[in-house]
Amino acid sequence: MASQDGIREAIGLIRGANAATLASSAEGQPFASLVTPAPAPDLSPLLWLSTLSAHTRQLAAEPRCALLFTGTAEGPNPQTAPRVTVTGLAERVPEAEVPALKARWLARHPYAALYADFADFSLWRVRIGGALQVGGFARAERIKASELAPDPEAVAAILAAEAGIIDHMNADHADAVAAIAQGLLGGAAGDWRIVAVDVDGCDLSDGNQTVRLAFLARLSDSDAVRAALIRATREGRARLNG
Repeated sequence: MASQDGIREAIGLIRGANAATLASSAEGQPFASLVTPAPAPDLSPLLWLSTLSAHTRQLAAEPRCALLFTGTAEGPNPQTAPRVTVTGLAERVPEAEVPALKARWLARHPYAALYADFADFSLWRVRIGGALQVGGFARAERIKASELAPDPEAVAAILAAEAGIIDHMNADHADAVAAIAQGLLGGAAGDWRIVAVDVDGCDLSDGNQTVRLAFLARLSDSDAVRAALIRATREGRARLNG
C-alpha cells in the first residue's frame, strides 16, 4: 500500500497540472508529446485533442498510454522535482458527457476557447490504471488506481453542489475569491472567479491564468467545501494584509 503522503502528492500533481507529457505508441514505436490536461471530477485526465495530431491517431489505434505530471524542482537538480507517471487507457468521451466535461477542461485552459470549437478536435479521457509517484531523488512508490480514486458518492455530492458554490462565491464573495487567488495562491491582480470545484480542491481563473486551491483533505459535501473556502479566505487576507 502506498503512503498517504505519496497518494496526496500524486493527486495534487494530477489535479493541478496545466501541462503533461503523453506517451503513446505507433506499431510498437514509443512517441512522446506535450498535452494540456484537466482533471474530471473522478480524477480521470481529460485531453482536448486534434485528429491532425499524431498522438490522437495513435491513441485511436492503441489506447494504452501514460501521462507524466511534473512539479517544481527544489534546486538545480531536476530529479528533485516531484512527479507522477499515470498509466491507463485512453477513450473518446461519449457525446452526452462532452458539454459538461469540455466546460471543465476550458475552465482550466481558458485561452483554448479560440480553437475549442474547431471540427478536428474532440474530448478524450484517460482511465487511470495505476501510477508511479516519485517524491524527489530516489523516493518512488507505486500507487494503485483504487488508492487514487475518490469516493463516487463524494464525487457526486460535490458535483451536484458545484454550480451553487461557484455562483454564490462569485456573486456574493468576489473579495474572498480574490483574497484566495492573490494572497494565498500568488496570482496577479485580476477579476478572479472560481470556475471548478471537486473533492480535492477548486480552480480559480481570471480568464487568462488559472490557479488551484488544494484542500487539506478530500471533502464529501458542500458544508466541508464552505469551511475550506472560509479557512482559505482568512489565510489569503492575512497574507495580503501582512
